Amino acid sequence: MDPLALAACVPGCQSLEPTGENEYQAVVNVGVGPVRGNFTAKVAITDMNPFESYRLSLSGNSNIGFGTGDSLVTLEEQDGKTTVKVDSRAQAGGTVARVGQRMMESVARGLLDRFFSCLQETVNRG
Repeated sequence: MDPLALAACVPGCQSLEPTGENEYQAVVNVGVGPVRGNFTAKVAITDMNPFESYRLSLSGNSNIGFGTGDSLVTLEEQDGKTTVKVDSRAQAGGTVARVGQRMMESVARGLLDRFFSCLQETVNRG
């Protein structure tokens, strides 16, 4: 839950600043196909149940469109290892959605895979 460690693992994250308790503002460079832009996003962590689950909500805007998302992150311990399950819903609009609509799901999965791989490496080093 360390914001600096998390920001280091978010692909394209240029900044992550606290704006309140468990609330942040981020600037993230995102590209879908040929469309690329800097999104200014609000991030909130709610419904925290320590060591079990939390909800992550995002809303962002840029000159190429907007995006919103909501994820329920669940942690399960099995044989001394933690399995992270993520159930997400997202919407996007504007140029990024029109141009990259067919690619958006694969791009989102790729970004999540890179994030969790980095997070796993960070935990294993720590």
